[in-house]
Parts: sequence; C-alpha cells; structure tokens
Amino acid sequence: MRIVRSSEKFSAELKEFMCAAVQRRRDDEGFRGSRGGKSRNAMDLGSDAGNRLVCVTGGVSYLGRAIVKRLLVHGYSVRIVVDCPEDKEKVSEMEAEAETASYGNRITSVVSRLTETESLIKAFDGCDGVFHTSAFVDPAGISGYSKSMAELEAKVSENVIEACTRTVSVRKCVFTSSLLACALQDNSLNDLDHSIINEESWSDEQLCVDNKLWYALGKLKAEKAAWRIADSKGLKLATICPALITGHDFFQLNSTSTLAYLKGAKDMYRNGLLATMDVNRLAKIHVRLWEGLGDKTAFGRYICFDTILSKDGAEKLAKDIGVQIEKICGCINVSEANAETSAHLISDKKLLDLMSRTLRSCYHES
Repeated sequence: MRIVRSSEKFSAELKEFMCAAVQRRRDDEGFRGSRGGKSRNAMDLGSDAGNRLVCVTGGVSYLGRAIVKRLLVHGYSVRIVVDCPEDKEKVSEMEAEAETASYGNRITSVVSRLTETESLIKAFDGCDGVFHTSAFVDPAGISGYSKSMAELEAKVSENVIEACTRTVSVRKCVFTSSLLACALQDNSLNDLDHSIINEESWSDEQLCVDNKLWYALGKLKAEKAAWRIADSKGLKLATICPALITGHDFFQLNSTSTLAYLKGAKDMYRNGLLATMDVNRLAKIHVRLWEGLGDKTAFGRYICFDTILSKDGAEKLAKDIGVQIEKICGCINVSEANAETSAHLISDKKLLDLMSRTLRSCYHES
C-alpha cells in the first residue's frame, strides 16, 4: 500500500517531466556554448560546477547503462569502472550505440578491482564523485546470488566508500541500494514504526538470514557499511533504495538480479511490499540526487518506486519473467482484501518533495 495518493504521484511526475524539459534546454545551451572552448574536464576542480567528470561502477549493467546515458544528456563526462576485458568491450559497444554515439568522446573506461581499495583510488582520481551501482552474482548459486555474494557486496561497498574518502578530487557519492534494505520487517511487530516503511526503516538482518534472502542481506549490509564510513569521514553520500527495476527487456538484460530480488516475493506481495521501478526514471533520479548533493537539497536515503503490484500487476510480472503466478503471489485464492489487511505503508514522500523542489528551482532560474 502506498502512503502517497495517486493524484499526488501524477502531479509529481508531471512536474518532473516539465522540469526535465527546462533542464534539456539548459544542457543544449551549455553544449553550444562549450564548442571550441575549454573542455569541461579541464575546468577547475575546486568547484562542483567545474568538474563534470564522474565515475560509475557497474556502468555496463542494466541500470548502469541507463545512468551513463542520463549523465551524458546532462552534460557530464563518464568514466566507467570495469573489472574484465569483456566489460571493456561492452563499453565500446555502448559508445557505438545510436543513443550515445554523439557523446562517444565523453565516455571512457578504466580497469579496476572492486575488491582493492588502492585500485579504486586510481580509478576515481580526477573525478568529482562516484555512482556506485555494482551488484554481484554467483553463477553457482541457485538464485544467482549466494550468501558469499552478500558478504562480497558489503566488502566492496566498504572499499568504494573508503576509496572515495581517500581520493582528493572526489566530493560525493550516490549509492544504489534497494527497497529490500528497508522493507523486510518482522511481522510480529505491529506497531506504527514498523507498519510504515520510509527512509528511517531498515530490514531485519536476522530475518534475511533465516529466510536465506541473500540479495536483501547483501544490499542491507552494503548500505550500512557505506553510511558507517561516509559518516565517520565526512563524505557527501546519498543512497537510493529502489523497488524491483523494470523497463524495456528488463528480464532478458537483468535476469539474475531480477530473480534474486524476487526470492521471497510471496511474502512481499502479501504484505503490500512488492513494487517496481522503471529503469529510466530511476536513472533520472540518480542524477537529481547527484546534483542535489552539490546544492545541498539532497541528503540521506531515498525510497524509490513507481507501482505497488496488484494481482493484475503480479500476473503481468510473472508473464514477463516466465514463471507461474503462484511464484509471485503464492496461493491465487488469496483475496486482495486479505492482502490489504496486512499491508505495510510505503512512503516515497521524501523523494517526491525533492522532485517538487527541483521544479520550483528550474522555473526560478529559467
């Protein structure tokens, strides 16, 4: 169940669309003004407005590619961290795609080991900051994501944030977590604090372990590690906690993470927590938080989702990923009314407020 009314959601999305139009005009003017002039990357690193070079981990993933494309549209140059020759080839393929071909000279890649802090420092050097989107898969795991992957994800999170704090040019980081790091609560606790899922909510680590929800555990431990280090060392950090990421060909292009996310889907559906998030809108929100860290309008955690799935939505999801509806909803005889009775409330009000402020700022400055 969503705590924000649908009319408010529609209004927020309309405002976001209108603001994006203003931003695109600004970007176009910026590109025209920079032709033949000084390179953005050669500008003074002493100001947030000067350095337009950012680093993206996992930049060849389903979400990572969307973020890279959105950054290019907004006038940034992007350095993609890769850890194998195959991923480096994917960067070359991305440069050749119609959507990014005109920005090809603003995409570069660097080979770095995410498990080695010193290697990451070298990769991040010269960048204003980092988008950490990387997730990990275990081909030997039943769901593609094993307990060892959860531990690895937490360790890499520590390395990435530590490297950010030790790289002179890096000023901020946007970190992709998951709604699963917030929403998996012990249902025996029926007090108000646990029935409303918001940015102050954290999933129950023991519940994740007991139910072998390794993907959720990995996201939970990774985000907590990121905040622990960022808070202790003064790094500007914002974390995004999106629902299941969907979009064009999402299962074909992101099947392992999709299946790992949906382990435990029946309980999420029953509790009103099974939600989805469009990949392109999510990429826009990443860039908005990045810019919000610079102008101090963004801070902390942000829950992010488009739709909480009804029975019809769950049926469509099951069809899209090629599984029986029972794998998503459990017993198909469970009524919507029963599901609503036990539903939590999910609030993305903080994000909607940020997007509304963005619109007001766009109009004020245009």
